[in-house]
Amino acid sequence: MATSLLDRVKTAGSSGPATVGPPLEDVQHDQGADVLPETAAGHDEREELKDAGMEALRRYEGEFADVLPRHIDPRTFFAAVRNVLPDVRDCTQASVLQSLLTCARFGLLPDGRQAVIKAEGKLAVFIPTYHGYIDLFYRSGRVDSVVVGLIHDNDEWHYEPSAPVPDDFLHRPAVHLPKAQRGPAILAYAFCRIKGGGRSHVIVLSREDAEEIRDEYSQAYRRAEQSRRRNSFWHTRFLDMWLKTAVRRMAKYVPLSTEVRMLAESDDAGDEGTPQILHAPAPETAALEAEARQAAKAAEASQDRPVPRLPVKKGRGRAKPRRRNRDRNRR
Repeated sequence: MATSLLDRVKTAGSSGPATVGPPLEDVQHDQGADVLPETAAGHDEREELKDAGMEALRRYEGEFADVLPRHIDPRTFFAAVRNVLPDVRDCTQASVLQSLLTCARFGLLPDGRQAVIKAEGKLAVFIPTYHGYIDLFYRSGRVDSVVVGLIHDNDEWHYEPSAPVPDDFLHRPAVHLPKAQRGPAILAYAFCRIKGGGRSHVIVLSREDAEEIRDEYSQAYRRAEQSRRRNSFWHTRFLDMWLKTAVRRMAKYVPLSTEVRMLAESDDAGDEGTPQILHAPAPETAALEAEARQAAKAAEASQDRPVPRLPVKKGRGRAKPRRRNRDRNRR
């Protein structure tokens, strides 16, 4: 008998296409938006769909609360989940649970900003955004700041990889110009400042670079092209995917936690249509990693403090060694 939520997900996956909530017409994602849009259905109908979906998930709330990191309030997480459910109404219940559980284990909100739960046919897929990656960068405790941006045609910029830091890269956005006059985005970039000083390698990607990476690696993009639906995030949120590609490439040059690497693996699994939860951190693993990070911080802090001097006992001073009684030994 399945006892854990993961076991129930696997069991549900083999039992057929059970769905969360009644069917509704297809929902299209807004291009470049960070928040999932409302459907063409009326507000009341969408609210009924949310309520029906939450009723199906209610029995799992306690188990989701067990795997959520401490910094995520379960009520906040499920408020975001409730808004997602109408968009995955035709997906199998197993895939909905799997995608939401993966999202919970990484401690990201499926709010359209940190992560998105998207329908790929009958499968619900967890898609972390570049904001989600950045959140895990900060959570690793090893970076002071993450800088991600787009360079537009009329911005002032300079990139010379062989020059010393910080002369190798410069970007001054033309904020004095109206957005329409800044011109199209021509480059995406990402870098981070490491704690204790220093800066990572700057990743700069042209639109052509991003398109080549998309064409070579994204199966979701190819499926959307072949079906002529053109509804993958590379179609509907190209700028976000461009920035996420830069952030993911930067992660290779930064000493981060294994959680970031696992997020990339889970992201790739979703693109390929394979189970993502297999790449998500288990609750006990996440707890151990958090303890290790705290221990490392404590060790670093102890090195900054002066070494305390050992207390000196007050008394008559150093004891003199006893003289051997040679006369007695001769007897």
